[in-house]
Amino acid sequence: MCRRMAPRIRLYGLRHLRSAAAADDLVQQVLLKTIEALRAGRLRVPEKLAPFVLGTCRMTVLDLRRTARRQEELLEEFGSMLVPEPVPMPTLDDDQLARCVGALKERERSVVVMTFYDEQTAADTARFLGISEANVRVIRHRAIQQLRSCMGAAA
Repeated sequence: MCRRMAPRIRLYGLRHLRSAAAADDLVQQVLLKTIEALRAGRLRVPEKLAPFVLGTCRMTVLDLRRTARRQEELLEEFGSMLVPEPVPMPTLDDDQLARCVGALKERERSVVVMTFYDEQTAADTARFLGISEANVRVIRHRAIQQLRSCMGAAA
């Protein structure tokens, strides 16, 4: 039944939905509904299988269109609420940051530079420095706290 009906359902979906992916989804949905109807005993006469499948295709496509239309209406109505207002980025004093990073101990500075400039993971940084990953995270945390206090930012 699936091998016989799937190509027909897909053609119906391509014609009415104009998308290969949507047509494939339609095949899945219609075949699932058809199998459920067969198992539930709602489709007892084999001659009515093709009309049942066509009707299911029609109703599923209408439902998909109705859902898409409703989503578009909701997006028009509430879409502006979904986009967050831009948050102004604070300006950094590059010279002050350079002085603060320079004031860190060598190991702390290495961890900060490898993490944020070289974009290394804690595991890579740990391997390079010969320490544990947990130690890298602790050093990074403490270094960031020192940088915040040096820059005058609230923690």
